[in-house]
Amino acid sequence: MRDPAAGAPLHRPLRLDVAPNRPPPRSLCVSAQSRLGRRSAVRCLSATNHSFSRGQHDLVVIGGGPGGYVAAIKAAQLGMKVACVEKRGTLGGTCLNVGCIPSKALLQNSMLFHMAQHDFENRGINVGEVTMDLDKLMGVKDKTVKELTGGIEYLFKKNGVDYFKGLGTITDANTVTCEGEAIPTKNILIATGSEVTPFPGGAIEIDEETIVSSTGALALKEVPKRLVLIGAGVIGLELGSVWARLGAEVTAVEFLGHIGGMGIDMGVSKLFQKTLKKQGIKFQLNTKVMAADKQPDGSISVTVEDKKGKTSELEADVVLVCVGRRPVTEGLGLENVGIATQERTGKIDVNSAFQTSVPNIYAIGDVIDGPMLAHKAEDEGVVCVEAISGMGAPHIDYNCVPSVVYTHPEVAWVGKNEEDLKEAGIEYKVGEFPMAANSRAKCNGDTDGMVKVLSCAESDKLLGVYMVGAAAGELINEAALAMEYGASAEDVARVCHAHPTQAEALREAALAAYCGSPINF
Repeated sequence: MRDPAAGAPLHRPLRLDVAPNRPPPRSLCVSAQSRLGRRSAVRCLSATNHSFSRGQHDLVVIGGGPGGYVAAIKAAQLGMKVACVEKRGTLGGTCLNVGCIPSKALLQNSMLFHMAQHDFENRGINVGEVTMDLDKLMGVKDKTVKELTGGIEYLFKKNGVDYFKGLGTITDANTVTCEGEAIPTKNILIATGSEVTPFPGGAIEIDEETIVSSTGALALKEVPKRLVLIGAGVIGLELGSVWARLGAEVTAVEFLGHIGGMGIDMGVSKLFQKTLKKQGIKFQLNTKVMAADKQPDGSISVTVEDKKGKTSELEADVVLVCVGRRPVTEGLGLENVGIATQERTGKIDVNSAFQTSVPNIYAIGDVIDGPMLAHKAEDEGVVCVEAISGMGAPHIDYNCVPSVVYTHPEVAWVGKNEEDLKEAGIEYKVGEFPMAANSRAKCNGDTDGMVKVLSCAESDKLLGVYMVGAAAGELINEAALAMEYGASAEDVARVCHAHPTQAEALREAALAAYCGSPINF
């Protein structure tokens, strides 16, 4: 069956209302009331319902990041004998250790500091002089990371996953070696994630002190007076926001003509940039960085060139290089089993079941094609091990994987943007609703942003949803759920939303797409 709106196969997510002659997957928990209204007791079938060999591991997962650790736990819950090999020494991968989690801790607390300095007085809250203890701020971040990574170790013990610390190398199709110990296995899952991409050509060398990657930017020992971002994508804008709130003068230099990275809607990107400029972040778009030279006084002179070929200098105390990420495959032993990587990207090719060229070796997450997102890797891990356990062909609708930029306001989206739809020749409708007209946003004194809904002109099916707002990262999940189930703009518009909530802005935008006008704007 094909989707007339998108011109692509119409996929459905894994659900309980499967075909009448096919029982539901045994690993799923059936809630007290299923989606179709049938009532049944909550049940989860135990591992004893599966018969796997106990003489060797059924699965060895290489990599303990979001994709790897989730896959390992799920596989164990399905009754497999599972091992996970992680070289970092702590579980959680880049995301929990030096990515998603520590950056969100800094974003949250830097926002509170900024509000105490610049916004509390407007709300009738007088606190006097507000100061910052950077060491304590960093300590809170580190405590959060330690608790969450330790929590994964607990989950491994709870679910019976064997945890090996060290570099995992594929010796042959049925053996992974870790620190000299051979781990025999029936299947191998590569989930080694990604690492920071160096500056092209090696012209700028990262030292993690004054010329830093995202890792170094999470652990600066003092607030820089001047911070230059090389790249205005998700990582650069999030970490740039942290240090701007703490007092740095931030300038973002971006090779593209817009901010927010690839995939963002151009109208949303312009609104996003306008909002960040109000917060004091400066932008130089259509500009490439040529060099970053350390000066005798400790500062850094950044040479940039605009699209007309004119060069100029930016002075910085810290330079953050955030030009992308690349898959981690070094030391993995792919050559031992004949698995090649893509010449341009270094990624591993897999089929629809996540199998590499060696049928019992699988790969998920950042080492394969698709967006480099923790939640995408997690979902791939789950469906991959379900397929290994014999539950049927895996499926993920990548069009329904949401993206979020955790600045303030947040920016989030799922599905196609207007540029995608125009290029594909798809007729569509647009519904927009400003957060300034949302009652909860008004009550919160936080009205920057909007919601945009794109729906098929013929069928009204949701094609894409874009949001800018304080809670966009939470609200986008409603849109993702609606799109997974093939909902129309009218479907969302006719769902009763609690009042007053920011989620009502999504309903209003859906209403505007469905019938041309929202109610409250």
